[in-house]
Amino acid sequence: MNYNCKPQKVIMKKLLHHLLLIMLLGNLVILNGCMIFNRQDGPPRFYIDANKIPNAVPKAEPLSKSGNKNYRIHGKKYLVMRKRHNYVAVGVASWYGSKFHNQLTASGERYNMLAMTAAHRTLPLPTYVKVTNLKNGKQIIVKVNDRGPFKRNRLIDLSYVAAKKLGIVKHGTALVEVKALTPSHNDNHWYKRPSFIL
Repeated sequence: MNYNCKPQKVIMKKLLHHLLLIMLLGNLVILNGCMIFNRQDGPPRFYIDANKIPNAVPKAEPLSKSGNKNYRIHGKKYLVMRKRHNYVAVGVASWYGSKFHNQLTASGERYNMLAMTAAHRTLPLPTYVKVTNLKNGKQIIVKVNDRGPFKRNRLIDLSYVAAKKLGIVKHGTALVEVKALTPSHNDNHWYKRPSFIL
């Protein structure tokens, strides 16, 4: 009997071709993932005159539906405060920049490293706060719309431009006072629960 092997050879070539394509795509996905996870945070690649960017203006806003639920990070549970009134705390401020630019925050807004915003572990979202650099006396007003920082002994994470206005970009951190600014509306219906401290 005379067997024709050409169809089998064609099938094997196609299978090999598809296998090579799958391997190539897999390698590209892995490389892309490594690039994403190894990307370092930092300032934008262009100059920003932070003095020309005004402070956030406190105003009454509805609470974020997604950002005010109790949550757990790295095995620690955080209970979101239900009252922002009279909140004052002293601690270390840090900042985050280009790595997180345009990503969704806990409140559902997009993070903008050129906006006067910040992250706090337990304050209601949003909350407007006045941040004072206790070393140089500089003050800024930011809108807290995200969760963090989750490193030990950190109180608040500032956007890049907020940190630049406060004079902490170069050093990376600074001892600050954070004071909540209550908008001109009655929030006596809030109640407060304790939060876990890192």
